[in-house]
Amino acid sequence: MASQGITVVESASDDTVLVTVAAGEAWDRLVAWSVTEGLAGLECLSGIPGLAGATPIQNVGAYGQDVSETMTEVRAFDRERDEVIRLTSAECEFGYRTSMLKRVAAGLATGRFIVLSVTFRLWRAEVGADRAPSGADRAPVGRGLSRPVKYAELARRLGVEVGGRVPLEEARSAVLALRRGKGMVLDPGDPDTRSAGSFFTNPIVSAAQFEELRQRVAERSGPGTTVPSFPAGEAPPDGGAVKVPAAWLIERAGFTKGYPAHGAVRISTKHTLALTNPGGGTTADLLALAGEIRAGVRSQFGISLSNEPVLVGAEL
Repeated sequence: MASQGITVVESASDDTVLVTVAAGEAWDRLVAWSVTEGLAGLECLSGIPGLAGATPIQNVGAYGQDVSETMTEVRAFDRERDEVIRLTSAECEFGYRTSMLKRVAAGLATGRFIVLSVTFRLWRAEVGADRAPSGADRAPVGRGLSRPVKYAELARRLGVEVGGRVPLEEARSAVLALRRGKGMVLDPGDPDTRSAGSFFTNPIVSAAQFEELRQRVAERSGPGTTVPSFPAGEAPPDGGAVKVPAAWLIERAGFTKGYPAHGAVRISTKHTLALTNPGGGTTADLLALAGEIRAGVRSQFGISLSNEPVLVGAEL
């Protein structure tokens, strides 16, 4: 059984194709391939390290795209039933940086399911009307348009409105540039890239919790202080669905980039959500810093941050 490989399975429709990827395929190689082939849907996930088989576990996402938007099937080995199974997107129960696959693992080194391959439905990228050759309605290789850009920071970088579309290669290049600027593209010469990516997820709170947060911030920083927020795709049990940037909470709680200045483990000097190991740090050092940050945010704002990486044999 191949652990690497990208296969176009079939044309799902005139506008989309199904692509099956072996679990051992490098993720960014898949994204680069899709851009070259004029297939849209993964371009904003450029530069993420790791393998394709890991992406459904926590519903990998960045810059307005999540793999759950395009993933149609996960083929996996079920260790309890001792058989290969196929899971639909609905059966994976995707959520914000989580899935059924991640939840059943619950901190174990090896979970119940071993991903063997994943299948994506990608769009055949169309050429923009101002760039299309006469009579053309499909993109030449590598020149098609991206899916609508949802993430405001990326849209600004590309010089388009949110919801606009740009050539796939431009979208990929812009995402890679943004990630490099935050130390989120592996570079042996840059200590800020020695991390597990964003350590904390953006908390999703109810409308009532968000109002309480606004009141706390107003008391500490003045009534004119705006708390950034975004609509969330999933609602807490008590109603509402507001996503608050964890980086904003961390910085407002007093934990700045590079904190602590001389620590064995520190916050990245480029990106508040990344905890980095410049050299010599231990698991105990990492957990101590993460715990200090989480306690500080909870004390200031009444919100508990959740760690994004799965902890095995350790607790925060």
